[in-house]
Amino acid sequence: MGNRISELLAGAGLMLRGFGTWARDPRLMLLGAVPALIVGTLMLAVVVVVSFQVGGWATWLTPFADGWDPGWAGALRVALALGLMVGVVVLCVLTFAAITLAVGDPFYERISRAVDERLGGAGEPPELGFWRSAAKGVRDAVKLIAMAVGTAAVVFVIGLVPLVGTVLGLVVGALLGGRALARELTGYAGDARGLSLDERRALLAAHRWRSTGFGMVAYVLLLVPVVAVVATPVAVVGATLLLRDLRGEPTTAPAPSS
Repeated sequence: MGNRISELLAGAGLMLRGFGTWARDPRLMLLGAVPALIVGTLMLAVVVVVSFQVGGWATWLTPFADGWDPGWAGALRVALALGLMVGVVVLCVLTFAAITLAVGDPFYERISRAVDERLGGAGEPPELGFWRSAAKGVRDAVKLIAMAVGTAAVVFVIGLVPLVGTVLGLVVGALLGGRALARELTGYAGDARGLSLDERRALLAAHRWRSTGFGMVAYVLLLVPVVAVVATPVAVVGATLLLRDLRGEPTTAPAPSS
């Protein structure tokens, strides 16, 4: 148990270390914040719209409860509405990351590469060619979006549990969502090393608790609209540190030669 906690804290620390890059290279990090601001604004609008509609959806999905006692019918519909809302929030956080990384791809690739160069490099990635590279990107994106939808569906079902469903859904959302984010965010560092999505998943699974610690902190930070704008490029930095750490590569800059 103690080892798991230390692994969680170690992963969280790798994520938080990324904030230092704002002081080290603010111009580059600011470029990474722009796509997050654009996509985050759209996602926030989706959440706001859904929050006004979710009560009506819950009523529409439960016509069988119209003849129930008003108290029981109301309790069912509130639980369903909260479950839907938690599921939508989880889906928005994960798709926010996927869409932001796609929109800001050149910026985030530069950020990840800058981290690698500062820490000693990552080697030359294999040349895949345009079509193979494009096919790989599409294949990985489909897998990641499918994982996001699956995670949101699980959280929605958990959110239906009476009394504790909403809180439990948020906790499970942070756990599963954090793991999904770790897979998404390590893409740039993984590509620089010629790793496929399946290879990254296997590497993260082999260090499950450290990866989860990183992902849960990233998830919580991306959950807060204003913080998410600043934290998105930070998460790319942290993910690069995480992948380096899991592969046994240095995560601190080499001492300058005298």
